[in-house]
Amino acid sequence: MISEEQLDRFRVEGTKVRVVRDALEINDVTGIVVAWDETSVLIRRPNRRIVKLDRSYRIQPVTEPRPDVIADEGAQAD
Repeated sequence: MISEEQLDRFRVEGTKVRVVRDALEINDVTGIVVAWDETSVLIRRPNRRIVKLDRSYRIQPVTEPRPDVIADEGAQAD
């Protein structure tokens, strides 16, 4: 789970983030961090809609390369 400090830095700096939910890149959510609590984070998408997502998803800046989720899951299972 992403830390409070990281989320606050993304929010204050206005960093565009990517939320990786599964192995399909089309299901990623991109936008700006608006708010969060213990279990969820609110992301403002480019179309100005707000999406509430679980904080357990991987959240990273859009400028970083997208991780290979399938390889990561295989490594965790071992």
